[in-house]
Amino acid sequence: KALQPLFKMSYSCSKVGHPRPGHPYKGGNFSAFLPANKEGRKTAKLLKRAFECGLTFQIKSCNGEERVTWGLIPHKTSWDGGKARNGYPDAQYLHEVGTVL
Repeated sequence: KALQPLFKMSYSCSKVGHPRPGHPYKGGNFSAFLPANKEGRKTAKLLKRAFECGLTFQIKSCNGEERVTWGLIPHKTSWDGGKARNGYPDAQYLHEVGTVL
């Protein structure tokens, strides 16, 4: 069984440091998967803290529209498919994301 943090970002207005400060950007729904074990729960707490600090997402400009995208912190967005598809199995993921966090 897996933990599944769900992030929902709605429309909002960008701030200083974003591609076009003061302009609206389009949000979205973002899901990430973690194993339901001690290390997975520890990682979930670190990811929550990163989210609260504004490190989980970034705003990118695409075709004249600003959109929310994943930031530089790696997330497993699929329960399968392996490392190449941001999924499991990936024996090194929790260590790698822990290092980034």
